[in-house]
Amino acid sequence: MAPEPPLLSMSGITKSFPGVRALDGVDLDVQAGEVHCLLGQNGAGKSTLIKVLAGAHQPDTGEIRWRGEAVTLRSPIAAMRLGIATIYQELDLVEHLSVAENVHLGHEPTTAGFVVRGKAAKESTTALLKRLGHPEIDPARLVGELPAAQQQIVSMARALSHDVRLIVMDEPSAALDPDEVDNLFRIVGALTAAGVAVVYISHRLEEIRRIGDRVTVLKDGRAVANGLPAKTTPTREVVALMTGRNVEYVFPDRPASPPPGEPVLTVRGLSRAGEFEPLDLEVRPGEIVGLAGLVGSGRSEILETVYGARKPTTGQVLVDGKPLKPGSVRAAVRAGLGLAPEERKAQALLMLESVTRNVSVSSMSRFSRGGWIDRGAELGAARTATRELSLRPDNPSVPVRTLSGGNQQKAVLARWLLRGCKVLLLDEPTRGVDVGARAELYAVVRRLADEGLAVLLVSSEVPEVLGLADRVLVLREGRVVHTAPARELDEHRVLDLVMEGSPAS
Repeated sequence: MAPEPPLLSMSGITKSFPGVRALDGVDLDVQAGEVHCLLGQNGAGKSTLIKVLAGAHQPDTGEIRWRGEAVTLRSPIAAMRLGIATIYQELDLVEHLSVAENVHLGHEPTTAGFVVRGKAAKESTTALLKRLGHPEIDPARLVGELPAAQQQIVSMARALSHDVRLIVMDEPSAALDPDEVDNLFRIVGALTAAGVAVVYISHRLEEIRRIGDRVTVLKDGRAVANGLPAKTTPTREVVALMTGRNVEYVFPDRPASPPPGEPVLTVRGLSRAGEFEPLDLEVRPGEIVGLAGLVGSGRSEILETVYGARKPTTGQVLVDGKPLKPGSVRAAVRAGLGLAPEERKAQALLMLESVTRNVSVSSMSRFSRGGWIDRGAELGAARTATRELSLRPDNPSVPVRTLSGGNQQKAVLARWLLRGCKVLLLDEPTRGVDVGARAELYAVVRRLADEGLAVLLVSSEVPEVLGLADRVLVLREGRVVHTAPARELDEHRVLDLVMEGSPAS
């Protein structure tokens, strides 16, 4: 008996855009019931490939076979009718519609050719949410009122509302805490056990090993490896395939002893009712202090309060011993604080503006004379700052939206470097950044600290906090439960602390 053909087979897929060959003869095959992981740095071609699979892009050449038959995916609707659903990282939900309306958008339940609203849609949605392990989500609630993790569940329910046989998940864990990731993996396991195939895209290599069956690696629009075993292929080999060089997934060396000198940042009794309890911390020039904890532990809220974006209930923030006006971003920036926020696209970057304007925006007084901006001086200063961080491409005139995630983050850092900040607040600095670019960012942050910058770091990834920070404060439910030099902690110890809430030390 002839073997069953793959559920999906893509052969020799090419796709070009003006001046760019995004895909160059890519092959991909996916079996029913497997988790096939798609890896590659930003710009490797992953997004283009999944848009071809979703029917959003038409390939220039190549063949797509579905259950052994050649098919043409002329639109997302055509792909969905075959049973191919795509859940993008930027969820395409309609915030002002209800959960049920989003789940059935475009294929509302009908009887005798008439759309059935209300009860039937809600009942169908309730059944799908129960299948996904989230019966608590109200089908009548507006999607815009839901947290990110529940919005992702709604996207999955919408995919399952069709007769789906393959689901593409693009960075599904990016905004999830560890418990939510566990639930996501439970859902994926249930789907594959029922014969549904999953194409899983993530920058987190530890997730790939945990959930994946096979791995395909893209680099510069080509598949440089097809169908590697996910659980046994060494991480170093995967990183080398992605980057074209042997990049150690390690962190820069940290100083052997704490930096000398008085603290540049001092936080005394800082709190916000309902978010975090009174907190004391100090950061010296040249020191990286990390805040570790689960989502909801108060990490980001602490950073935003220190920065003045939130007004504290109690306590004060001091820079070089001088107290800042509470709840004033302007006072914080003038004193030498800079924030690289978690949602850099929405909160830090002017996506339609050039790299130059994004870098100079916090230092415009340097280039303004009598109401006129010295464009040459602005460009020159931005070029110097971006070159210092090895931002690519080396052209600050390009729109910042065209940069990869790692280079967009470098643009944010260049802004504060140009401003001459004393304290850098980093919130999830490598979210959505590929492995090679992560290593570069770690080196940049360590170098800036070695040059005297004080850094306060927040990350959901415990290895990142432990690998980059000199000293770590572990948070649970808004309070510090442990403080120690990073070299005295390991991931298991930190996770035990955030789950158990051991007494502060």
